[in-house]
Amino acid sequence: MAVSMKDLDPAFKGAGQKDTSSLSSFSLTIDSGLEIWRIENFNPVPIPESSYGKFFTGDSYVVLKTTASKSGALRHDIHFWLGKDTSQDEAGTAAIKTVELDATLGGRAVQYREVQGHETEKFLSYFKPCIIPQQGGIASGFHHAEAEEHKTRLFECKGKHVVAFARSSLNHDDVFILDTESKIFQFNGSTSSIQERAKALEVVQYIKDTYHDGKCDIAALEDGKLMADAESGEFWALFGGFAPLPRKGASDDAKHGSYPAKLLWSKFDSWPETTNVQNSEDGRGKVAALLKRQGLDVKGLLKAEPVKEEPKPHIDCTGHLQVWRVNGQEKVSQPDSHLTKFYSGDCYIFQYTYTGDDREECLIGVWIGNNSVEVKVLKYFPLGERTTALSMGCKMVESMKFIPSMARIYEGSEPIQFHAIMQTFIVFKGGISDGYKNHVTEKGIPDETYKEDGVALFRIQGSDPENMQAIQVEPVASSLNSSHCYILHNENTLFSWSGSLTTPEDHELVERMLDFIKPELPSKSHKEGVESELFWELLGGKTEFPSQKIARDTEHDAHLFSCQSSKGGDLKVKEIYNFSQDDLMTEDIFILDCHSEIFVWVGQGIDPKSRMQSLAIGEKFIENDFLLEKLSRTTPLFIVMEGSEPPFFTCFFKWEAAKSAMLGNSFQRKLTIVRNGGTPPVVKPKRRPSLQGGDKCQRSSRSMSVSPTPERVRVRGRSPAFNALASNFEKPKDRNLSTPPPIVRKIYPKSGTSEINTLSLGLGTKSTAIARLTSSFDMPSAREKLIPRSLRLNFNATKSNPERSDSEGSMSSRMESLTIEEDAKEGEADDDEGLPVYPYDQVNTASTDPVTDIDVTKREAYLSPAEFKEKLGMAKNEFYKLPKWKQNKLKVAVQLF
Repeated sequence: MAVSMKDLDPAFKGAGQKDTSSLSSFSLTIDSGLEIWRIENFNPVPIPESSYGKFFTGDSYVVLKTTASKSGALRHDIHFWLGKDTSQDEAGTAAIKTVELDATLGGRAVQYREVQGHETEKFLSYFKPCIIPQQGGIASGFHHAEAEEHKTRLFECKGKHVVAFARSSLNHDDVFILDTESKIFQFNGSTSSIQERAKALEVVQYIKDTYHDGKCDIAALEDGKLMADAESGEFWALFGGFAPLPRKGASDDAKHGSYPAKLLWSKFDSWPETTNVQNSEDGRGKVAALLKRQGLDVKGLLKAEPVKEEPKPHIDCTGHLQVWRVNGQEKVSQPDSHLTKFYSGDCYIFQYTYTGDDREECLIGVWIGNNSVEVKVLKYFPLGERTTALSMGCKMVESMKFIPSMARIYEGSEPIQFHAIMQTFIVFKGGISDGYKNHVTEKGIPDETYKEDGVALFRIQGSDPENMQAIQVEPVASSLNSSHCYILHNENTLFSWSGSLTTPEDHELVERMLDFIKPELPSKSHKEGVESELFWELLGGKTEFPSQKIARDTEHDAHLFSCQSSKGGDLKVKEIYNFSQDDLMTEDIFILDCHSEIFVWVGQGIDPKSRMQSLAIGEKFIENDFLLEKLSRTTPLFIVMEGSEPPFFTCFFKWEAAKSAMLGNSFQRKLTIVRNGGTPPVVKPKRRPSLQGGDKCQRSSRSMSVSPTPERVRVRGRSPAFNALASNFEKPKDRNLSTPPPIVRKIYPKSGTSEINTLSLGLGTKSTAIARLTSSFDMPSAREKLIPRSLRLNFNATKSNPERSDSEGSMSSRMESLTIEEDAKEGEADDDEGLPVYPYDQVNTASTDPVTDIDVTKREAYLSPAEFKEKLGMAKNEFYKLPKWKQNKLKVAVQLF
């Protein structure tokens, strides 16, 4: 039906612009993004928000739901609702106005026809927990019901509609609510499910708040109790006494059906891709242009491009990590030095224990390499290592009473939580497990396992020094990409290569990663377009490689499904629109589809045998791809147990921990909440067993600490106060390789109490203090790997120079220890006001006439402004804006460090 721009109703001006951008996906209220018009005299008239959810049987309505997706685009659903007593004229007007509204929105909205008593699940989800149409109407000749004396009404909760007040309305299969003036009765049919009973209690709460101002008694009755108690007798007395109830006949509508869209799409050979967001915005733009020509105000019709935020891991990164490599039918503990170094041909199991919001959390993960063994390998290994790894992970969760969450992760599809846990993650080609070695031998495949003295190329990626990865790729030029940095080496040569589209942050990551891959070799930095002949020679010659910017994957909105697995293994799902925490029933299994990751939520009411099948249910959901969103088979899959939901799951809801801690089935829990005034009671959580289980003999020293703040660097294992003190005294060999170095404060604070502080520690004078505090740092250690290699290599060169005195070399080593806080005060300029000025010849480390009693950690501060700029190439204020490691690099080059 064609619609002229002249015919667009003024009532629809600005429609679809209700702002939902300020609301997160888990904080949307029922009426957010909702607009409703009632048809009055053939015209749509907006109704106030206070009347949303109130429908009259003699009227017709147009309802617009606007949702802001994570990509920033607006999605529109238009419903026209027809009361059972509405006139044909009003019904026709509602249909026509729906088409007009769709045209205003660019023709991209989805339209629905809703008839009283047969509304769609999506429409009902806008008005949770239910809609209760009232008698009356505008043009249909009815008058709106006045709020007079209370009338007793009977509600059937299946579909949440009003049924006739008679004994014949009751049956054994459904849940009914009898609303009287002083009390609300809930009658639970003997064959009704716990979930139906729990959902009906939400309606009871709604009726109590809406029609009784929250002041009335509530009674829950069980079918079959007859006149056994006073409340049952009171209930049946309203029906004139008890009589046997009829059993409901067989119904064609199943209580749990398969996803309808999947059934529809399966009838077609091919189905078009999901609507392109850009097309939707184009349609809106064309409508805006037409309306503007007619002199109408179109301000706000087009939505501004949202600012894309970096995804957050929602997990504490200071926990306790254990890693095992799967070798045949057993798991082998990973040493600390290889805790985060994996091989693509192997499978790994990790256990990560960390501090949650109010308890200790645990995540058991299985990482599957792309080249790991998937099938039977020789007679010694009846199962592939992938299957073994998953089985071991499930058994670990079972042995810990299903408290931990579980993750199934494939190489190349790691979620952000995994990288946040591993921090510095390296993936080598090949494998070292027996399964991989036997597989390549049997198949005659070349063994590509990484060798330190061979040619290897690594792609460097990540977001910051605590989230960086090095992935070994084929050592050929076509593996390069302008959007990444790379490390290339053979036995004696080490190169770093930066693509033309990389950032300074990327360059810092490759600088740090050099120390984890080839710490003993000096590196040669290359930029795209200025490579040496040797560089291309190691890659087998120069060839074309991708040079386009790699776009970040678009974030998708989350979808919640209730699911049921039949005896034949078929998975049936039903989407829950506008979901909330209350939709999670303890007797069921639910799936939260976030596209980039899938969560399987398992209620406490699920028996242990079925819990063990939750991983298979998640895999089948991914395989079926019910939303036709091209889910990858390698999509990360999380199994989440009720009562142990991790923060990266609860962030999709407006979560109340008190609800998940309640006992009993869904009906009992919600009955308690209703009787408690609508709020869950505070339940003291049970003491949980220690989650740092596994092989007790193998414990990583990566222990838990408080979360970091912007003002200080995170140090694992001990309290912040202890770290601040111990960092000045402990030996580097006592530090865990997998943890970042502590902040080491400068010996001389800027306050005037430096002498008192050093003397109070028993360190004597400043010079003595420096010597004592740094004397234990001369030995090389794993700690040096966390200092930028360019800085460390200059230290080594200084120490090996025979013309330098031993004292100078020792001082250089001590200064290395005193400045490893490199990023803790990034961008902070030192306060050098009031310091004397000395010539460069007297403050540099090679001076023959050095000045005494100066702060050796900031020799450059004693230079005059002119000499400072001459030596360091920039003014002081520019210099102190650089990261500490860059400052140190420049100072080393001119012998000021």
